[in-house]
Amino acid sequence: VPDHWLPDQLARAWPPEQWQDVTVLIAISGGADSVGLLRVLATLKRTGTGQLQAAHFNHNLRGSESDADEAFVVDLCKQWGIPCRTGRATRSLKDYSAGEGLESAARQARYDFLRQAAADAGARYLATGHTADDQVETILHHVLRGTGIAGLAGMARCRPLGEATTLIRPLLSVRRAQVIEYLATLRQPFRDDSSNAETRFTRNRLRHELLPLLAEQFNPEIDEALLRLGGLAGEVQSIIDGLVEELVGDAETPVADRRIIDAAEVAGKPPYLVRELLIRLWRDQGWPRQSMGYAEWDELADMLLRGRSAKKMFPGGVLVERVEDRLVLRRECRESPGNEANT
Repeated sequence: VPDHWLPDQLARAWPPEQWQDVTVLIAISGGADSVGLLRVLATLKRTGTGQLQAAHFNHNLRGSESDADEAFVVDLCKQWGIPCRTGRATRSLKDYSAGEGLESAARQARYDFLRQAAADAGARYLATGHTADDQVETILHHVLRGTGIAGLAGMARCRPLGEATTLIRPLLSVRRAQVIEYLATLRQPFRDDSSNAETRFTRNRLRHELLPLLAEQFNPEIDEALLRLGGLAGEVQSIIDGLVEELVGDAETPVADRRIIDAAEVAGKPPYLVRELLIRLWRDQGWPRQSMGYAEWDELADMLLRGRSAKKMFPGGVLVERVEDRLVLRRECRESPGNEANT
């Protein structure tokens, strides 16, 4: 393997000693970022009793191109002796995207598959190939959509994915161009998703239109400015998370498929902290948040703090009802994109 600084940088950021003896599941699309992650981890995995595995989800959105991506990933994993789990949407995601948007539906289906694949593999970590470029786009998207401190912090480097699995983004401080440079030194091909150029998708418009415009006309260092903002927001959010953790323990009761919040326990608390509590519960349940903006979170906090009897369906099919001194949240049963997994 040619010498390159990227494996050394990742080894410092995520020392192999932390994952050599456990199963790491790599989410791989076939694109440069995830292929680069696989090659780096395969290079670093020299000892230990753990195993590297891979998982690929075929969204079934681009016909033969999607199938070719899957075939490329399966072949690459065979070359490196890495077991690969594959899954695909059993029907077109377009059939499910009316309420959430295609991007949101695709992301939800992919993470549903990855969560199950990680559980099936007994994976301690699920590693994704998100880079600093993805972080820039995420922070800007959150700003435009309307966000709190957590949204300004962007994607967390790691977060719980399930009871036994942590999602980790080892390349989050690395630029995409650096990953492509690394693959070039290895002469390692990767797949280029044609849909990444389609500006009908919000993230692609940010990448190809808005960010270049901001860099040209307002701040040539816009990427670094957004990353710096995200880092500072993350420090503030860590303090808020500690306060929310205490509040969750006092105010919230999980019951089967619903969450119940005791209004008396949040009385007198700052509205911001109450909104963060609701966001935390929403995230813990895995309910979609893409369509939840400030107005929706504020309305939820109002139902809880002001004792207004109400019953309302929120985005993602989450029914919220004020019942006496409690707020009851549950996601109504609805069909979701199915997927089939195999090893």
